[in-house]
Amino acid sequence: MTTHCHFTVPRVKQVRVITDTDFFNEADDPFAVAQALLSPKFDNIALVAAHCGRGAEQMEESYRGLQDMVAAMALDEPATILHGAPHALPNQATPVVSKGAECIVREAMKDDDRPLFVLLLGPLTDLASALLMEPRIAGRVTAIWIGGGAYPVGGPEFNLGNDIAAVNVVFGSTMAVWQVPKNVYEMMPVSLAELDCKVRPQGTLGRWLFDQLDAYNQSDSAAASTFRTGETWVLGDNPAPGLLLYEHRFAFDWVPAPYITADQTYAAVGRNRPIRVYRNIDSRLILDDLYAKLALYARYMEGASC
Repeated sequence: MTTHCHFTVPRVKQVRVITDTDFFNEADDPFAVAQALLSPKFDNIALVAAHCGRGAEQMEESYRGLQDMVAAMALDEPATILHGAPHALPNQATPVVSKGAECIVREAMKDDDRPLFVLLLGPLTDLASALLMEPRIAGRVTAIWIGGGAYPVGGPEFNLGNDIAAVNVVFGSTMAVWQVPKNVYEMMPVSLAELDCKVRPQGTLGRWLFDQLDAYNQSDSAAASTFRTGETWVLGDNPAPGLLLYEHRFAFDWVPAPYITADQTYAAVGRNRPIRVYRNIDSRLILDDLYAKLALYARYMEGASC
């Protein structure tokens, strides 16, 4: 548990969290990981480096990126960082065994009365693998997934496209799922000027977060993007920790989990249990919480009162 805030969270309100992230893929994941690690409500069990659809080397780069960020944070209790699957599921029956998937199984089967959430900022490969390895975890985990196209039709979306089979494994199970589809996670826009003012001044971590985003903004990948303006970004992964801070109880619908077709559209087979599909996000609350926690942590690291 973090100690940089003046308030504490009662144990009955605390949750166990595993964050699974394709950290290397783009510059927004680090902001969500930081918010999770700085939230006193969370017992952060592990960070899992996920693939991003382009081979094992990208998963390894995500692993190294997580190491760099955790080092920049200088946490009193450094987060556990694990390797996830290096590639997508070969089919809907075969898991890709990894340290990350094994951690999900181990933590889910532990005798602990605090809820376990897996925050998924990329593909569902590691969670689906854990489910295939030990089906009993379905009733012991809640998945919060940033991914999928807008309902009711769906369509191409990056996280979904990186492992369609894994989404079908999870959606076809009885596991509790909170889905934040593309049209909703795009409700988290920020300007680089805003981040320059509110993030970069906040100690070593704030500077690291801003500078890695600024560097990515100069990259060929960002230049090729048709939806990056050069002065704005979308912190689309931050709703994952944000929903654990404030559940947005009236901002989701119960939707029978669809079957995902090869073209990433939703087929309403009508046989899967309902999942939460969010249709709105309070970006003000999530972003202000992020900025405040970065500021509090910077003051804590400086040894100043706040």
